[in-house]
Amino acid sequence: MSQRTVKIIYYTATSLLSALMLSSGVSYFLNHAAVAESFSTLGYPAHLVYPLAIAKLLGIVAIWTKLSNTLKEWAYAGFFFDFLIAFAAHFYAGDGEFVGALVAMLLLLVSYRFEKSLTAA
Repeated sequence: MSQRTVKIIYYTATSLLSALMLSSGVSYFLNHAAVAESFSTLGYPAHLVYPLAIAKLLGIVAIWTKLSNTLKEWAYAGFFFDFLIAFAAHFYAGDGEFVGALVAMLLLLVSYRFEKSLTAA
């Protein structure tokens, strides 16, 4: 696979992942009551909404700025666990909302894999 193709795949997946996390993080602030109710329905405390929103926004910054490889790795790991827990919560709640978590996980894995290809070259 050419370096150009690797870059296109990486930037596409990372951009889509970032847009998803940005819209999610911002909606946690703008629609706090609805998100808090959703969290409660899934069995999570509502006080996690704001910290999770902040973590999502900071994760985007960590992945794009690449100021620290350690922070970037933690951001990828944090997103991985966020998506895994979101998938499980929605799946076991039976609300059919788990597809978003699967899409996010796919974008995350593609972004991570191709980021490794770019840094190895």
